[in-house]
Amino acid sequence: MDGCPGVVPAAFGVALWSYRTNEWHLPTLPAAWQMPDPLTMRLVPFLFAVVFGVAAFIGFGNGYFKWWSTSLWLLSILLLAGSLWMRTPKAQADDNRSFALDLDAFKFKLNWNGLLIAVSNMELFRIKWLWRGLVLAVFGLAVFFRLYQLDVVPVEPFSDHAEKILDVYEVSQGETHIFFERNTGREAFQMYWTLLVLNVFGTGFSFFSLKLGTVLLGILTLPFVYMLGKEYGNRRTAIFALFLFGVAAWPNIISRIGLRFPLYPLFLAPTLLFLTRGLRTQNRNDFILAGIFLGLGLHGYSPFRMVPVFAALIFLIYLLHVKSKTDRQQAVFWFLIVVLVSLFIFSPLLRYWLENPSNFGYRAFSRLGGETPLPGPAWQIFLSNLYKGLLMFNWDDGEIWVHSVTHRPALDLVTAALFLLGVVFLIVRYIRQRDWRDLTLLVSIPVLIMPSVLSLAYPGENPALNRAGAASVTAILIGAMALDGLAASFGSSKMRQVVAYAMTLVLFLWVANSNYDLVFNKFKNAYAYSAWNTSEMGKVLSEFREKYGQTDTVWIVPYPYWVDTRLPGVWAGVPNRDFAMFPEHLQDSLNFPAPKMFLFWNQDTETEKILKELYPDGKLSRYTSAFVNKDFFIYLVEQ
Repeated sequence: MDGCPGVVPAAFGVALWSYRTNEWHLPTLPAAWQMPDPLTMRLVPFLFAVVFGVAAFIGFGNGYFKWWSTSLWLLSILLLAGSLWMRTPKAQADDNRSFALDLDAFKFKLNWNGLLIAVSNMELFRIKWLWRGLVLAVFGLAVFFRLYQLDVVPVEPFSDHAEKILDVYEVSQGETHIFFERNTGREAFQMYWTLLVLNVFGTGFSFFSLKLGTVLLGILTLPFVYMLGKEYGNRRTAIFALFLFGVAAWPNIISRIGLRFPLYPLFLAPTLLFLTRGLRTQNRNDFILAGIFLGLGLHGYSPFRMVPVFAALIFLIYLLHVKSKTDRQQAVFWFLIVVLVSLFIFSPLLRYWLENPSNFGYRAFSRLGGETPLPGPAWQIFLSNLYKGLLMFNWDDGEIWVHSVTHRPALDLVTAALFLLGVVFLIVRYIRQRDWRDLTLLVSIPVLIMPSVLSLAYPGENPALNRAGAASVTAILIGAMALDGLAASFGSSKMRQVVAYAMTLVLFLWVANSNYDLVFNKFKNAYAYSAWNTSEMGKVLSEFREKYGQTDTVWIVPYPYWVDTRLPGVWAGVPNRDFAMFPEHLQDSLNFPAPKMFLFWNQDTETEKILKELYPDGKLSRYTSAFVNKDFFIYLVEQ
């Protein structure tokens, strides 16, 4: 491509001409419903919900989940949902239609021998189950991409993981925090989720437990991506979205890191789904579900705090496009439902926020310049960050090695091209049809990358695939819509459909191979090159314990920009101890009986000198690492 600068503009020109002549168009959006909402609620359960919710809010003082306040909180949420839930959802008509389609394939006959069930429409039955099998196969492929080589991709933890494991350990000891203040502050969802995962799978307080927990969260995102594809197109769009998102390196990598990153797309996807479907079908229950996921997301990952803004923008866009007064009144009522439900779920964090505003907002404000002077005028940095953020999909994803293959597009070549085409097609269709859903997708991209863009104090941290993670959902959805349009452009004849699906299969193979290489070769090797070999140090600690029965007399001597001295202990099954002993305190080790062991960096000559003076009979050995240039010294004192 670099040698053919005219190819890309020419390709886009052909695509636009195809769109203009209606040969290539986006999938038709599902039809909107016009069914009035009674704008009522059940007063008694609502009042009880308020009473219990207020009591729980008071009980969340001092920043802890207590058994009684948590019970009242959960009860208040159930009562609130029950007071607003419609007994006969309007979406049920659609569900009944799908069920009737199922029944069309069968013939029921009741006689003296019992109930006879036979397949009356074999073609319908076969197509239906073939499609379900195809969806399951694509889902299985996506799960494979998430779980494959999870033990070694990524291979080593870093300091954030040490903080996380210590937080999870504290929860297991009864420290049931609402907000974890360590390491500039973090929401609680992952800590409790990881504790559940390590107990269910027996993986212990380990790096693998963190990775397994977050990769499961990534897998849970997949069904919502599929449903979004149906909501913004059809079932073919849905399976395209499921495939492209399922194999994509971006959501795969951020799900594997073992940090809170996948919580942003996980809760954005259902929030967007139920908001869009609710406004389309005018089904109040969808707004209750949207509020639930919106509230849960606020307990997940700090960048999700942009999603309430996005939700408000969706309602604003909808209000600007509807014409009747009734529709506007209903939309305001539904918006209040979303706010109320999400507020009830957010209430523990709200209580913490009111008591500790500086802790709650510290991480975000530190990026906005609350502590560090900005390196230039704020508006210039913002525009520069926005420009770089919008380019990350197709050009440069930034320089943060822990969650990306640096300085390459966030999307693979095929998905990136489809995304750009989809954006152009959405703009053209919106100009023609003025459908609020098209504008919602277009607006989602700059809004959802805003947590990355707003890193004004540290512009080098933008773009950041973790803080822009939710944008992967809508970007890939837009690409799937463009691909659906391309497949449909071949026409409906059998031969043309064979050609269309053959082309789609070739593109899928290209996409899968490209993303496989990105994750399991490029990212794997780049990460291993940059991360410190704490697992090898943990192995040395474990061997010392096996031989001498304890690790109390093992220390790691810190060195600038070397390992986090807590992580080797995690590998050795000691998650709650920092093994650091600084050079100036090495003489304190004389107070401990032998055997003793000291690990230190291979260029730390000062530590070597001190240890030889303190323990002239000690044995010095060099551990040869499997990682390049990461050897370390072991100084063993046996008597």
